[in-house]
Formats: sequence, C-alpha cells, structure tokens
Amino acid sequence: MLHPTIEWFVSWFDSPYYHLLYHDRNEEEAKAYIDALLDHLRVKPDAKLLDLACGKGRHSVYLSQKGYEVTGVDLSPESITYAQGFAHEHLHFQVHDMRNPLPFGPFDFIFNLFTSFGYFAHETENIVALRSAAAALRPGGKMVIDFMNTERTLRELVLEEEKTVRGITFHITRRLDDGFIVKTIRFQDALGYEQQFEERVRALSLDNFEEYFQMAGLRLAEVLGDYQLGPYNEALSPRMIFIVKK
Repeated sequence: MLHPTIEWFVSWFDSPYYHLLYHDRNEEEAKAYIDALLDHLRVKPDAKLLDLACGKGRHSVYLSQKGYEVTGVDLSPESITYAQGFAHEHLHFQVHDMRNPLPFGPFDFIFNLFTSFGYFAHETENIVALRSAAAALRPGGKMVIDFMNTERTLRELVLEEEKTVRGITFHITRRLDDGFIVKTIRFQDALGYEQQFEERVRALSLDNFEEYFQMAGLRLAEVLGDYQLGPYNEALSPRMIFIVKK
C-alpha cells in the first residue's frame, strides 16, 4: 500500500527535535505500567510479543529483558536504526507501516502503547491497521491499545504553552480541528532556522473504538482507565486502555 503524501508523523518522528521535546518521559512509570499489564494479562514466559509503533524500542527492550520473544515495528527508519543497536536473538526490529500486513508473526500479544494510534487522515485507515494487527494475532491472542481518554483530554485541553529543553524553546498550541486534536509545535532550531511541526490525533471516543473493533473482527474484553489499570471512567480517567481478543 502506497501513501504518496508526506504524513505529519513521518517527518516529525524522524526529527531529533521530537525526541528532544519528549526526552523527559517517565521511564519508571512506563516499566511499572508494562509490569502491571503483563501480570493482568497473565502473559506466559514463552509468549511472542509485538510492540506496534515501538519508536526507539524502549518498551520492546524492557519486554525482552523480562525474557519474552519480542518484535518491535515502527514507521520511522531513524527510530528503528537506533533500536537495532539493542537487537539480539530474541529481540528484533523492523521498519513497518501498521496499515500494511505484517510479514511476520503470529503473536500471542500485541501492544500499542502511549497513544500510538489515530494518526491517519482517513478513518478507514484506522480499521485497516486494526485488521492487519488482528491478522498477526494467534487465535485467542490479545491486543492492548492504550489511548488518551478523549473526553477528558478535550475538556482539559491546554491551548498554549512553552517548554525549553537544552536551549530550544518550543511554542506549543492545541486545538480541535475537524475531528482531530492538533498540536502545533514551533521553535528555532540549533542553526537559527524557524521550524514548525504538527501532531494530529483523531479525537476518538469509546463508541468509535467499539465500532472499529467490530469491523476488524476483534472482541472488546475490557476497558481500563489508567496506568495502574483501574476501571475506566469517562469523566475522570486519564486513559482508555482497551484489551481486545481475536
């Protein structure tokens, strides 16, 4: 499948400034969350795992350190090149667009973590991506999709902020635009040139996801609401964490 226009995530995720802006993500919180998921899902030691949209592979590496057979895939060649430095016999990385069929598998569990979904311009592409993932699951396998709680995110949307990291000041604005939460990031790079990037994530509701899962042949088992795996509450929960079965 070809996608001839340059999509926002292709250029932004390959930019060193993307990784600079988000350099302070909490690693210990992420590891505790993954531990909780593994326990909650009762993942067996011999399970094969897929980290879908793995970025630079930090979660794949951690899953591998827990003893699992792990494959990490991401659209960004730069990120996968970095991740390849951690690869070994039981940890593999590949450049891959989640809309395309996975050439490897099947997997017992697929993890799509930290809002790595809903980026595509056309809603049908979300369903195509889920169908590709479903096809890579073993019968009875499970997939975790960790998304923002859109209702709360919209209610608490920070419209403007500034963040300075290692001498670079990022000017960030947010808005709702045609069904997408759009974050515009402007800054002057290290050479003094003005740069601008956008992040566009579809403002998906619980109902949207339920429809997607049905169309992709997946069954929604439960919805969790936070990284401690508490129950989902539309008004209060920071996250929508979907556990779906094939």
